Amino acid sequence: MAVLSGRRAIVTGGLSGMGLAIAAALTRAGAAVAVGSRSVAGGDDPRHRLALEQLRAAGEPVHAGPLDVTDQASIDAFTAAARRALGPIDLLVNAAGMTSEQPVCGHDDALWNAIIETNLTGAFRMTRALLPDMIGAGFGRIVNIGSTAASVGWADNPAYCASKAGLLGLTRCVALEGAGHGVTCVMVSPTWVETDLMRRDVAEIVAREGSGRSVPQAMADIAAGNPQKRIIQPGEIAELVAFLCSDAARGITMENIQVTGGALW
Repeated sequence: MAVLSGRRAIVTGGLSGMGLAIAAALTRAGAAVAVGSRSVAGGDDPRHRLALEQLRAAGEPVHAGPLDVTDQASIDAFTAAARRALGPIDLLVNAAGMTSEQPVCGHDDALWNAIIETNLTGAFRMTRALLPDMIGAGFGRIVNIGSTAASVGWADNPAYCASKAGLLGLTRCVALEGAGHGVTCVMVSPTWVETDLMRRDVAEIVAREGSGRSVPQAMADIAAGNPQKRIIQPGEIAELVAFLCSDAARGITMENIQVTGGALW
């Protein structure tokens, strides 16, 4: 039997990048999965259709719908639809995230608020929506996708660093509240992961530094600076998350698991 057979998961940010890789790993492990993304546009986007085909290839039930974790009404609608489609949710992966490079001096308030609302408050809202059911059922797994930015400062990225540091604090509080009810909460904190989000972030860095480097050159420089001489892949994070959602990981909670290849950032 698949290790997650009979489990039902929600993955935020689940139609791209790490979120999509995680959702796919959960379906391969036997879980039914609801993926939410604020980029969902009625199923007309070819990328979304391809993503859903990938998820459904495992043969497990898959639900997809619009989800904006900065909007409580959107969360309420999505979680209700996920429950109707799949049943009670016992796995939550908070993978929705955003970043943008801007120094502290002159940092725009709207950008700061958008990053905090997405990366930190969105995870809080999703947890608040689903934790009571998990406690009632005596089982639950919550995995927050963090970053080494929670532990290592990075110039020109204050909102992202603050949001991930806050997410670590939230992880620890939820882990303690769930510990006596069979609910675990863990943060997985990778360094750079090769996704479209990373490429956009690197493009911002290259544009700001004015060095003339191309984005592929900058990506190659990041890989060369890693002790393993590579960039972490989404599938590595996904397989770890699938394990953390399993019964075998019931003793792993309140942890910040860093996936770095030996890098500090």
